[in-house]
Formats: sequence, structure tokens, C-alpha cells
Amino acid sequence: MLSYTIRRLLGAIPTLLILIGFAFFLIRAAPGGPFDRERTLLPEIEANLRAAYHLDEPLYQQFGRYVWRLLHFDFGPSFQYRDYTVTELITAGFPVSLTLGLCAIVVAFLVGVTAGCIAALRQNSRIDHGVMAVAMTGISIPNFVMAPLLVLVFAVTLRWLPAGGLGDGSIRNLVLPVTSLALPQIAYLSRLTRGSMIEVLRSNFVRTARAQGLPAWQIVVRHALKPALLPVVSYLGPATAAVITGSVVIEQIFGVPGLGRYFVAGALNRDYTLVMGVVVFYGVLIIAFNILVDLAYAWLDPKVRYR
Repeated sequence: MLSYTIRRLLGAIPTLLILIGFAFFLIRAAPGGPFDRERTLLPEIEANLRAAYHLDEPLYQQFGRYVWRLLHFDFGPSFQYRDYTVTELITAGFPVSLTLGLCAIVVAFLVGVTAGCIAALRQNSRIDHGVMAVAMTGISIPNFVMAPLLVLVFAVTLRWLPAGGLGDGSIRNLVLPVTSLALPQIAYLSRLTRGSMIEVLRSNFVRTARAQGLPAWQIVVRHALKPALLPVVSYLGPATAAVITGSVVIEQIFGVPGLGRYFVAGALNRDYTLVMGVVVFYGVLIIAFNILVDLAYAWLDPKVRYR
């Protein structure tokens, strides 16, 4: 297992380099620059600023300099937030995005797997059709549509929950953004769990367990659940990274000071180092979650061995 993990980590290096190169040259191909303002700077001042940030060098030289900084875990200074480095901004914003993402994925896993198991055990019943209908609705409605609806109902009309912001960090402030992030994942996980559980329940070892007179709950929990979770785990790794990194819209709607807001502000203001820092950080995060998914396979399925 250790040798496989090391090989996967080494194999991720070329992927990360391709991601860095693509993002580096793509953002510089966009029109505008970090020092474009409504009030035009004097040519001498702009030239001095470009020289100070090495933007007057050829692109290949800037790219080499940036990769060299990354090797020393230095994301560089922010062009927009002059008193902060990109590392400081990531350190400040990522815990908020991580909290929202992990809470959403935990809620989605618990609710989605439970609903999928119930639908599988009651296949072709009204409960099954109802769960799948709700799941299809959740898949069809994006979270940037669902979030304002939740605000309208629970914050504006009923006044049960705050409409935005983190406030003092209480659970009440997290309910709406976490729910908005979790609803689409609940829909996907319930459908995946249902299909996988139905297939497992038709397996020979489940028939043997039933023939031995084991209760239904014991068959599901002790025998069928782990193999049924294999496709769920395959989806859960990239989905966790996607929820954590894809909370940009939700953070904007609810006014949450997460990393997504910095990314949007950096993209709008052509803050090259900030955008690159967030892209690289999220790229490492997605690669790490995919490796964790592969390692989780060996725990869920004893037949899986990595050599």
C-alpha cells in the first residue's frame, strides 16, 4: 500500500505541472492586467510596478520564476490585496470553505446513503418512486437557483434563519449555505446507493445470508452495505473536492468570507498570483482526494490489492 501511494504521488507531479502551465498562460492571455484602473496610471509608474513584480520579463521566464517559488511553497504577493501574500489569503479563506464543504458532504452522505438504501429495500414501491423523484428534482435544479429559494422561504418569509453571513459562527448561520451545497449531492448519492444496493442484494452471498435466517437489518449493515458503497466512494472523492472548491457561488450568495470570494475578486481584477495560488491549491486538493478514494477501496473490498 505504501509503495502504491508513493507511486501515485509521483505520478501526480506531471498532472500538477500541466495544470500550473495551463492556468498560468491562460490567465495571461485574458485581456487586461493587474494594474488596469478607471484612472490610468502614468507610464513611468506602471513600468515601475511591472518591473517590481517581474511582469516585464518574457512569459517563459515568469513561468520559471513562478515554478521556482512554488517549489519553496511561496505563492507570491497579491496584486489586489497589497498588504497580504497569497498564502495568507488562502490561510484565511480556506478554513471557511472547508467547513462548509465538509459539513455539506457529511450531510449529503448520511441522508443520500440512507435514502438510497430505503429505496433499494422498497424497490418499485411508492417510497422508491418518491425518493427517486425527489432525487431527480435535486439533480435538475442547480444550487445557485436553490439557494435564493431557501433564503426567500426560510429567511425572508418565515424568518427562521439568517439570510447570509457567518455571524458568530453558530449553526444557524451554516444551515442555509450547507443545505444549498448538500442538496445536489444528496440526489446523486441516493441514486448511486439505490442502484448499487439493488445489485448487491441480488448477489449469492446475500441469498446465503437470507437462507441462514439473518434479519434484514443485519444483512444490509453487515454484509451488503460495504460492497454497495464502492461506487459511492468513487463518486465521493471528486465530489468532496468539487463541493469544497465549487462553493464560489454559494459564498457569494450568502456573503461568506471563504476562499471562493477571493478567487472571484482575483479573476475580476487580474490578480495573477491570487488566481494561480487558488488554482494550484485546489488542484493539489483534488489529486489528494482521488488518492484517498483509491486507498479506501482496499478497506471496503478485501479483493482489491495494490501491488
